[in-house]
Amino acid sequence: MSSELPEHYFRVRDNGAAVFRVDTENRQRRIEMDQIAVVNLNKGEIKPHGDRELSPTDLDAIRAWMDERRALLAMRDIDDIHRAVDYLNTTTQWAQSKAADEQLEEVTDALLLAMHDLRMVLVRKKADRLMKS
Repeated sequence: MSSELPEHYFRVRDNGAAVFRVDTENRQRRIEMDQIAVVNLNKGEIKPHGDRELSPTDLDAIRAWMDERRALLAMRDIDDIHRAVDYLNTTTQWAQSKAADEQLEEVTDALLLAMHDLRMVLVRKKADRLMKS
């Protein structure tokens, strides 16, 4: 652990984080974390915890974290989609070369419906994009 801790700690949770102010400047030199806010990324809200007042430094740190977190989540979303393409390719290879009839029977309808749904959405979105340009 480095000798200098950040001023704020963000405990990630669904849709945001609990924000803590980190303090090591006490007599025992123990790490103390005092919750100062709750962040909701979906709504873009920063709510002070209890009767706390957030300083401009606190707000700047929280907003910076929110920007970084949104970017990270967006990057993960697109990475998940690229993985889904890989899984589709792997599934195709499995169905063609390895799958037993019983295995195919178990998954075929669910895969066909999911792929049909995905295809309809992709075609509609592509048509919308083409109509705009």
